[in-house]
Amino acid sequence: MKIAITGGTGLIGSAVTDLLLSDHHEVYILTRSRKVTDDDNLHFVEWLGSSSSPEKELDGMDAFINLAGESIHGRWTEEKKKNIMESRLQATEEVLRILGKLPEKPSVLVNASAVGYYGSAEQERFTERSSPKNENFLSAVAQKWEQKASEAKELGIRTVFTRFGVVLSKKGGALSQMEMPYKLFAGGRIGSGRQWISWVHLEDAARLIAYAVESEIEGPLNVTSPFPVQNNDFGKELGEIIRRPHWLPAPALAIKTVLGEMSVLILEGQHAYPEKALQSGFKFCFPRLQEALKDLLK
Repeated sequence: MKIAITGGTGLIGSAVTDLLLSDHHEVYILTRSRKVTDDDNLHFVEWLGSSSSPEKELDGMDAFINLAGESIHGRWTEEKKKNIMESRLQATEEVLRILGKLPEKPSVLVNASAVGYYGSAEQERFTERSSPKNENFLSAVAQKWEQKASEAKELGIRTVFTRFGVVLSKKGGALSQMEMPYKLFAGGRIGSGRQWISWVHLEDAARLIAYAVESEIEGPLNVTSPFPVQNNDFGKELGEIIRRPHWLPAPALAIKTVLGEMSVLILEGQHAYPEKALQSGFKFCFPRLQEALKDLLK
């Protein structure tokens, strides 16, 4: 297939690109500046520039994957929050513009989202059929992002919202930040330790995106392991694997003081369950946390 990707050079996008290329698909990465490649199946297309017209190079696409958006990491100033929201909506608006210009529409749009859509809860399990429990900033972002992307349905395009959990990778991201206190012998539960971490191995995240392209799945899709864990249990497992103690708790007040509103990423969580993936027959390579961490930290 011919597949276009925005955010194709990021952590998840790079993994998806590598997977698609290994399966002999032709990949077109939309980027702000063209890059040179010696792979005949990999192409870079300029977009979001004042004079760029990516639609001229994207006719005949079978699928479109939209992963573009500013990182949510970093202190959430009002400007940062504005950029997080607007970067996602503007990128998706441009994707929709491109799709509208294409004489032959791709069959599917896979648009990124997040399990933050559901809000936070300690007692409730969220499947793709669940409504938001409550609304915070991340929930509002995810809901507006999905609402914008859903306009692709009006073009007759099957649309999937991949609601990512915490993506674990050996190439950086959340896992390296989680591991750091343990390397310094200062690891322990954070806040109450009861908050859920709906995690997923990067390899499974990439495979689920490719699966969404190739299957008939439609609508929301939780990109999470079937076995989320609570913060305290995650820390214990991490400490055991890298042979560091899990002993020093980090009080919620201290985390809020340091991180401000962004502390919700650490102090709150949700138990997201990938019901739709499992019911459709998808098989996870790393369903359990222990095997995922062993693979990533060995």
